[in-house]
Amino acid sequence: MALGDLIASRYTQLSVAFSNHLVECSSHEDGDLVGQRLDRDSETANSSYSNAIATTMDTSVAYLPQTFVLCELRHEAFEACVPSGPSDCGLVSKWRPKDRIKTGCVVLVLCLNISVDPPDVIKISPCARMECWIDPFSMSPRKALETIGKSLSFQYERWQPKARYKIQLDPTVDEVKKLCTTCRKCDKSERVLFHYNGHGVPKPTANGEIWLFNKIYRKYIPLPISELDSWLKTPSIYVFDCSAAGMIVNAFMELQDWSSSSSSGPSARDCILLAACEAHETLPQSADFPADVFTSCLTTPIKMALRWFCTRSLLHESLDDSIIR
Repeated sequence: MALGDLIASRYTQLSVAFSNHLVECSSHEDGDLVGQRLDRDSETANSSYSNAIATTMDTSVAYLPQTFVLCELRHEAFEACVPSGPSDCGLVSKWRPKDRIKTGCVVLVLCLNISVDPPDVIKISPCARMECWIDPFSMSPRKALETIGKSLSFQYERWQPKARYKIQLDPTVDEVKKLCTTCRKCDKSERVLFHYNGHGVPKPTANGEIWLFNKIYRKYIPLPISELDSWLKTPSIYVFDCSAAGMIVNAFMELQDWSSSSSSGPSARDCILLAACEAHETLPQSADFPADVFTSCLTTPIKMALRWFCTRSLLHESLDDSIIR
């Protein structure tokens, strides 16, 4: 199963559960108003609505119980409630690795450079600003950077509480090199996760270079993906939350092709890359969503889905008001 298909199936399950949750909340909060509305509705409308809900639930009952509502940031008991089939059959076996590797260290590199926009980015107004659900302009730039870094670490800790977390805020190339080599030295056989937030630096280059800073924060310094790969080695997982992230993926694939054809290169690489967008795309800037919408979908998917539903509800209300007027 492709990653997109998996996300789509999860999203369908979540939409059904959230719809049921809204129906239950509205029935408890609206009280008499709901009763009056139901009295005015015809029996035919009620039966058709019930049939539609029943049909939707029948299609997803194998994945999500009808009484289970996903409204928390994480559900510890959800996996135990959902029946799981054998791992060696079905579509899941096509993408799920048979041998799991523990993620021992997580490197979080945030290049935000708050209050200074990159030269190659033209922002709309109003523009998305929240990073890790925090408005960086609600406090001083340095404090905001530290708060966002701690919040991102906390979000990852929900999924892997036993890993060691290392944070670099607006770092230099030397700082990132020292951190990556140290993590690989300590976790020789375990997976190292490298998360890169490049919202405050230019887009990656066509050669697959990401941007960091010099010591006095007056220049952007490029870091080739080949050097980063030589520091982290394998096994590893990369998360690139920046515009034109596909540039990095393309350069990484070319690097692996060259390494496999070279006699001196490694014979196999266990690397996973997650990119926010294609090589020709830029990150969304809608003020209705956070600036790190890709990271939010990875680390806080329930919260992101709830915000999406709320935004759609407000949009439908505004459209209905405009039509009435």
